[in-house]
Amino acid sequence: MTAVRSSPITAKNDVRPTVQSPAAPATGRNQPDILPTSWQSLKEERLTDELSRQVIHGQKATLARLTLKAGAGVARHYHANEEFCWALSGALEYQLDDRTIVVRAGEIILVPPNVPHAIVALEDSTCVDFFAPVREDWLKGEDQYLRKLHR
Repeated sequence: MTAVRSSPITAKNDVRPTVQSPAAPATGRNQPDILPTSWQSLKEERLTDELSRQVIHGQKATLARLTLKAGAGVARHYHANEEFCWALSGALEYQLDDRTIVVRAGEIILVPPNVPHAIVALEDSTCVDFFAPVREDWLKGEDQYLRKLHR
């Protein structure tokens, strides 16, 4: 599966972009490739000794599976993307400016765009993160905050 690049639309000052009528559905030869994949078939990218990810980029969103060892952390950062994190196993501590939230296996947290946060794995953990729009910074390799050991 190849990464697809797109130009994300971001809302400024929390003003939603105007929604236009959807285009006609793609039919016949004009249909885009729709290809199934699996986590087993996606390359695992080791970001640090304690953090790895698998990622797939669509035209409008990014989906990633991250694996963190207990004590691993993601440095404080923020992004223009809305982020949904679904903890599949373990427990993740989200450190926000005004509070700390622990997300345990089976729970989901929604981090709004431009909200600074750091993450610490309280246990060995696996999560699925969904970002919209697509993570252009990841596509460009501008994700150094993930590649530094953070405790």
